[in-house]
Amino acid sequence: MRIPSSRGVQPAVLAAGASLWMATVGNVALWRELHALGLLGTPGGWLLAFTLAGLLATTLFALLSLLAWRPVLKGAVILLLFVSAAGAYFMWTYRTVIDSGIAASVLQTDADEVRALLTAPFALTLLVLAIVPSLLVWRLPLARRPWPRQALRNTGAAAIALLLFAVLLLASFQSLASTMRNHKHLRYLLNPLNTLYAAGQAGIGDRHAKGGLLPLGRDAHLLASGSKPPLLILVVGETGRSGNFGTNGYARDTTPELRQAGVASFRNAWSCGTHTAASVPCMFSHLGRDGFLARDQDSENLLDVLQHAGLAVLWIDNQPGGCKGVCDRVPHVNTSALRDADLCAGGQCHDGILVAGLDARIAALPAQQRERGVVLVMHQMGSHGPAYAERTPAAFKRFLPECASAHLPDCSGEQLRNAYDNTIAYTDHVLGSAIRWLRGRADFDGALVYVADHGESLGENNLYLHGLPYALAPDVQKHIPWVTWLSPGFEQRGGVTTQCLQSRAGARITHDNLFHSVLGLMQVGTSAYRRDLDAYADCGAH
Repeated sequence: MRIPSSRGVQPAVLAAGASLWMATVGNVALWRELHALGLLGTPGGWLLAFTLAGLLATTLFALLSLLAWRPVLKGAVILLLFVSAAGAYFMWTYRTVIDSGIAASVLQTDADEVRALLTAPFALTLLVLAIVPSLLVWRLPLARRPWPRQALRNTGAAAIALLLFAVLLLASFQSLASTMRNHKHLRYLLNPLNTLYAAGQAGIGDRHAKGGLLPLGRDAHLLASGSKPPLLILVVGETGRSGNFGTNGYARDTTPELRQAGVASFRNAWSCGTHTAASVPCMFSHLGRDGFLARDQDSENLLDVLQHAGLAVLWIDNQPGGCKGVCDRVPHVNTSALRDADLCAGGQCHDGILVAGLDARIAALPAQQRERGVVLVMHQMGSHGPAYAERTPAAFKRFLPECASAHLPDCSGEQLRNAYDNTIAYTDHVLGSAIRWLRGRADFDGALVYVADHGESLGENNLYLHGLPYALAPDVQKHIPWVTWLSPGFEQRGGVTTQCLQSRAGARITHDNLFHSVLGLMQVGTSAYRRDLDAYADCGAH
């Protein structure tokens, strides 16, 4: 039997030291942002910073005090140190913030994405902010006390911390409330509480999945039939910036193959979210962004309705992270781990793999459904960052020198733009290849629609990547490309012409329109369809 001993460091001392470390050093991104906003230029601003540090420290101390048991405390402190260090790095480097959307994306991150983020600066940050402090914590002897006395001490320490929190909050409430009201993004920089809160919101399981899936479009049917069945390729682009597409007036000709194909491009299209986990389920929903965010229960989506109408549907995914549940009830394949000497060198496939072997994939679909029509959905890797250079084969690197680092601040603005524009130029080639394949399928009336899931920041205002809360995100993270190509046979089917779509290039559309626009193009009748949300309806769709 081990005798309790007061020798060693008191658990409360360790909890206090760790809390102060994370509240100060771990919040360098917060202090930088306060400085950038001009809030540290006055004594009142410094008092605000002191208050924020105090509120963070007391909250962390209260949390750790409740965990201040010898078998638990060190593990809890070390975990928080690593969470704090990782959050500090990403917020400092990419000037992003951490909310539930980012947390959901992290929970769905695959090994290749993790590998791309493991840079030398990230390792150095972990070493300084987490590894070295963790080693010190691990070697620190903690005092032993009988559990009733320890429980009393833990409860008392937490109570004192909460009392100090209340005093600090009341003493600075006016200035603090004003600052947070005027600069809402600051709340997402409070490290590591932002990560803990976001992870809690993201949850282990979706609250919308409870109660089962609501049926949708069970009355779906085809309104017309022609001499040939329709074949639509719907490409879900990854991280596409509308402004970097040559078809939208970009100074660089990043889309020569699309231009040659004579596509129509909507220049005023906007996403439902700022990251894949939010945008992809939302864009395939019938609810629209507002309804999707407010929903109490999940429902079937566009792919289900197309399948209810008797069409053959196939989702082809080149992202290891998959379709975010959208394709769960339709046939789907993943190409990201295929073995192809040309397209999959390095262990991850370039998007050209999406158009490889399409004839065989079509032939494998059920004959009865195939005769009514086919919808192929292709989910790209596209322009997924920060390792933009890895998205393009060497033969397609038209713009040089390009940024080859995942630590984007290491690169000049020109290098970063070159690397990103190469991904758009390669997407142009993939889409051009798909259009050429469609033209070669004389047994179908072919069409292609490309819509990106969200945009990207490339250093504008020192912001990188994507994923900022929608209300705070700059337009470049929400302004997306939407491209349409129609074969002559497809134009004749529904009366929608490329010339008419080109005349409406400036019309404002959003992901809210995708569900209804695809149903309109494929001439699917259902009570779930709304003509007023069909982006093609004014050009002749039903």
